[in-house]
Amino acid sequence: MSNINQGAEKIYTDLKSKAEEINSAREDKTIVMVGTATCGKAAGAIDVREAFIEEIKHKNINAEVVEVGCIGHCYAEPLIIISKPGFPSLSYGNVDEGLSRRLVEDFLIGDDPCYEFALAALDPNDEFPTFSDFPRGVFEEKVILEQCGLIDPEDIDQYIAVDGYHALVNALGKEPGDVVEMIKESNLRGRGGAGFSTGTKWEICRNAIGPVKYVICNADEGDPGAFMDRSILESNPHQVIEGLMISGYAVGASQGFIYVRSEYPQAVRRINTALKQAREKGLLGENILDTGFDFDIEVFLGSGAFVCGEETALINSMEGKTGMPRHRPPYPAVEGFRGKPSIINNVKTLSYVPHILRKGVDWFKGIGTPDSPGTAVFALVGKVENTGLVEVPMGTTLRTLVFDVGGGIRKEKEFKAVQIGGPSGGCLPESALDIPIDFDSLQEAGAVMGSGGLVVLDENDCMVEIARFFLDFTQKESCGKCTFCRLGTKHMLDILKRITIGQGEMEHIEILGELALDIKNGSLCGLGKTAPNPVLTTLRYFMDEYVEHIEGKRCPALMCQELINFYIVPKKCSKLCSACVGSCPVEAIFTRDDGLKAIDLDKCVKCNSCPAACPPEYDAIIKVSPPEVVEELEKENA
Repeated sequence: MSNINQGAEKIYTDLKSKAEEINSAREDKTIVMVGTATCGKAAGAIDVREAFIEEIKHKNINAEVVEVGCIGHCYAEPLIIISKPGFPSLSYGNVDEGLSRRLVEDFLIGDDPCYEFALAALDPNDEFPTFSDFPRGVFEEKVILEQCGLIDPEDIDQYIAVDGYHALVNALGKEPGDVVEMIKESNLRGRGGAGFSTGTKWEICRNAIGPVKYVICNADEGDPGAFMDRSILESNPHQVIEGLMISGYAVGASQGFIYVRSEYPQAVRRINTALKQAREKGLLGENILDTGFDFDIEVFLGSGAFVCGEETALINSMEGKTGMPRHRPPYPAVEGFRGKPSIINNVKTLSYVPHILRKGVDWFKGIGTPDSPGTAVFALVGKVENTGLVEVPMGTTLRTLVFDVGGGIRKEKEFKAVQIGGPSGGCLPESALDIPIDFDSLQEAGAVMGSGGLVVLDENDCMVEIARFFLDFTQKESCGKCTFCRLGTKHMLDILKRITIGQGEMEHIEILGELALDIKNGSLCGLGKTAPNPVLTTLRYFMDEYVEHIEGKRCPALMCQELINFYIVPKKCSKLCSACVGSCPVEAIFTRDDGLKAIDLDKCVKCNSCPAACPPEYDAIIKVSPPEVVEELEKENA
């Protein structure tokens, strides 16, 4: 070990000893951790936090309230964890102000853990099941989410106490080329969606000519339904910073950037706090850990254009130009930001780097599949019971992800499809549920890994409308540089709109297929090349629904507004109930002469308020398609 690295190890050891001392001092104290990532805040976590603070102060209890990030169980937000000496650390879900006050009174003061409200214990014990005992616990393997929701993201000592920044020390003890070779050997593939070899990208940049190089963290997450990167930045920003620093050392850069969209104010605030703390500890800036390595990080706020997730558009944005992609080559690793060799890695990709440096290449390759080692992080949303962030080994099947980890479909509905890979991903049917999740298998099925958004769809979702919805998003987000993307997606979208309102023709199906391939082949960047994926996969797996819309002028899923009508079944309706009348915003529901209710279809705006208001014991309001079916039903019930 060189003298320089011995010095770095000693400085780090001192930092860690102090961090552990601070943590040890807290072990004798009751700690209430409140999940205040954006998911928690949206569910009311700030009110819960304030209720705990107020009650603890009022009762004069020796307890501390700490804000943490997202633990992944977003379906149970607001979510808290109470660590009290003598008891297992317990998490509680769906906490409100009333439960907060009761937990203070009964648990913090009265030693009753209120197990009836507990969700899980954090560690194995004789008292209460842990998250590992959940069905999803069998399949999950947390690597980059391991500390999320368990440490204070605004306290660097909590990160250091769990070996944070030790991977940086390890890296600084190696030759930069050896670090590159280690990442290359690990076969870490970019988690931003493309799946390109991270080590190879680093190697190209390291070998590029020029004394000035840059490393950039791409945190421009804009997929509908995706919040993986935001949650990691809100929950464990130091992990990302450490990964970015290691990449900078490996390729020979002294300046890094975190490109994050301004719509993520909490993530931005926590990143800036983390950067400030790292500088104060001598872990960022000049002569880091007395090794002679200079490196600093600047935060760049993006304006929220989806195309800026593409690396050359991101570079243009950082240079003050319009966020449009550039022709490649030259690739950014050779000629990127300000014309200098630049590495751009996703938040998740960089988060894996410290773990690989600390635990080794063999450990990482021991998880997942040979061609896609490691884990995959998904934002699991849609019609699934347990929404939230999940991390599973690559190779896990979609079926396991949806039914075992996600808990299956809500309200006992039938599974229909998963939309995977963001708006440019694909829709896969039940027959594809046993496909292993990895870059190559999903691409073969017509979808893409993408950044990790996964939307679960049920029997009430129309696949034509779903394709229209996602194409509408990508068409609006097209920067307009390529004719194929700008006009081709617009033409496809117009056709899909016509089909969903009953004006489709069978030849439209062929045109959609041809346009999709032209756009994929002719577009400059990933947005255009992948935008047709939802259409192509729904044509491939759900052709019968397109045919029903075109030939039958009906929507089998009863979702397309122009192809449905609402109808109140007289035999089910009650004269004593007027819930639907009160719920209608346009006064389209009236009371017939016999006291039952009916709908004036000329006024009805199909807002879905009346079936939602109809009491379950009646369940009298149905949707029918095609719309003309109402006339037949009225004749039958006249």
